[in-house]
Parts: sequence; structure tokens; C-alpha cells
Amino acid sequence: MSTDNKIYLDHNATTPVEPTVLEAMLPYFTEHFGNAGSDHAFGWYAEDGVETARMQVAKLVNCRPVEIYFTSGATEAANLALFGFCENQKVKGNHIITCKTEHKAILEPMEELERRGFAVTYLNVDGEGNIDLHQLEEAFTPKTILVSLMYANNETGLIHPIKTIADIVHNRNAALMVDMTQAVGKIPVDLKNLDIDLGVFSAHKMYGPKGVGALYVSKKKQLTLRKTLFGGNQEKGMRPGTLNVPGIVGFGAAAALATNEIIEEGNRLLKLRNRLENQLSKVDGLQINGQKQDRLPNTTNISIHGIDGSKLLRQFKNLAVSRGSACNANLVSPSHVLKAMGHSDELALSSIRISLGRQTTEQDIDNAIEEISSVVDRLKTVSL
Repeated sequence: MSTDNKIYLDHNATTPVEPTVLEAMLPYFTEHFGNAGSDHAFGWYAEDGVETARMQVAKLVNCRPVEIYFTSGATEAANLALFGFCENQKVKGNHIITCKTEHKAILEPMEELERRGFAVTYLNVDGEGNIDLHQLEEAFTPKTILVSLMYANNETGLIHPIKTIADIVHNRNAALMVDMTQAVGKIPVDLKNLDIDLGVFSAHKMYGPKGVGALYVSKKKQLTLRKTLFGGNQEKGMRPGTLNVPGIVGFGAAAALATNEIIEEGNRLLKLRNRLENQLSKVDGLQINGQKQDRLPNTTNISIHGIDGSKLLRQFKNLAVSRGSACNANLVSPSHVLKAMGHSDELALSSIRISLGRQTTEQDIDNAIEEISSVVDRLKTVSL
């Protein structure tokens, strides 16, 4: 299928690899192909590439390189963190606090932890997607060991007040894990200032390659995670298996790029997003979800009253956007995020996420406004 003339507005799903990132990776597929665990020149060169990337990633999020462990992605990192930490803390307690709007990469491990005997409290959110900090405080029990909350929501872009949450959690002698996948590379993330204990993020959300992510483990409190994977001592035993050296090098290159341009690019995207939302707000029956809240500069989530959601995306001939729901094979279910925010099934199914990126231009935004407005008008006319 040709993607010519298509406008890609789904950067929260994945991003294209930047040419400079690809250029940095290519030698590690061919001339510098060694195994980073090999004790000879080829291995040493590969290991140097990995450690350079570790420093680049650590610099982006302002932590120590020794606190970064490379994984196959944020989902694997989340599993390592959740199961490794919680299983190691059973003597202290078995209670975990999270939120109903977390990504499935967090919610599904939580379900498994419940099957293993842990108790999980799922915080509610208001109509804009915010958690109630008083409800968070009241959710603690003497057995609470961990709070797991995302930095920025993947569907709405809403940003949680992580520093304030960290203070609440630490005052209760629990640990804080943060899914930072949508935040890192889009907005400044300062781990020393945020004072979180565990964090996960991924390269492919920030113009790096797919198949590589990072687990952050703070050394400040000397946290220990029980091993959940076995078969080698790579990444200090945290994540055994041959390292994906080209992918890790690409992760580092993408981190270096973001470090240099994150403020400027964020401001550019915010202007484009505001242009998009100002025009879409004029469309009859269209609402912008979480509009009044602190959000990622690139993310817009819209719902259209009175539109058949099953027909909505199929009408877009030139736009690549995301449905505001999870699709599993032929089953389409309403977004759990929007339902938690109080949307009906019907309205949640009539929602789409638009996420801008480095390639997005002002002309792309104008074209998107025109096509979305035209499709909504056409579908409303048909439904009359």
C-alpha cells in the first residue's frame, strides 16, 4: 500500500527513525558488528558504543549512566520493574496503587500481580483525566509498597504532577514507578528533580529504532529488584541476553538529538497543536478531551458527538491518525482512558488521537483541519 501524500499524525504510536540516528546505527550492523560481551577488539568497540549510548540517554533524563539498563522496550522494562520490585518487597507488604488510565503495559502486569496475591488499588480520574491527590493519599495502607503512575497519558497527552506525587509517596515510605514513555524526548524530564525510584521509556517514541528501551533504577535509595529473567549476566544481570548494539546506539543518538532540540521543537509543536485545536473547536459537536489541562505539546484527542465511530477513520483518505480505542483483531472496544474520564461507549468510539511530530508542517495541519471538518460534516449529513 502506498503512503504517498499521506499525512502521518500518529507519532505517539511510533516515530520514523531520524536519518542521523540511522547513520549512527549502520556501522554496528556491518564493520562494528561485534558482541558487546566478547573479550576482543570487536567486542570492545561494540561495548564502547553501548556505553556511549548509556551516557547519552542518561544525559537526556538527567540521571547517572549506571542507573540506566537497556531492554527490548518500555513494556519489558515495566515488567522487569514491577515484578522485580514487588516480588522483592513481599516481606514488607503486598499493596500497589495505580490508575485506571495507565497504559496496558502497566495494567496487564497489575492483573498478573493480583493473581499472584498482590492487592491493587486503581485510582479514578476526573473528566479531564486528573487523579485526585487526596484520593491517592487515602489509598495508602500499612502494606503499600509501590505507586505506579504514568508521566504523560498516551491518548490525551495529560501530564501528571509527578514531583508532587513523588513527595506524597515518599512521605508514606513507598516507592514510585513512572511510565515515562510518552514524555521522554517530548518534554524535559529531570529524574534528579522528580525524585522517582523506577522509570521506563522507549526509543521508538523519540525517533529512535523499535525494539530498544530503558529501565531507570534510582541508586539514591539502593533499590534492589529480584531477577525475573535468566540466562546471562548482561546489563548486570538485570536483563540477560545479547545486547541489541545497533538499536542501543540508535537510542543514544536519538537521545542526543532530543537533548539539543527538545525545547525548540516542543514550542514549534505547541504552536501547531494550538492552530489545530483552535480550528477544530469550531466544528459542530466536536470536543477536545483534556483541553484545559497541562498536556504534551504534540497531542490532541477529540470526540465527535453524533458520529458513528466505526465509519470515522475509514473516511480519512489522507490522514494517518489513531482511533481513540483499542483494536483487537475484529473487536473494537471503547478506549479505557476515555471511559475512565466519563465518556459513554458511543462517544469513546467516536474519538481519535492526533499526535504531531518532527515532520509535521503548518500545511499538514491546515490539510488535516480541512479533511476532519469535511468528514464530520459529511457523516453528520448522512446520519440525519
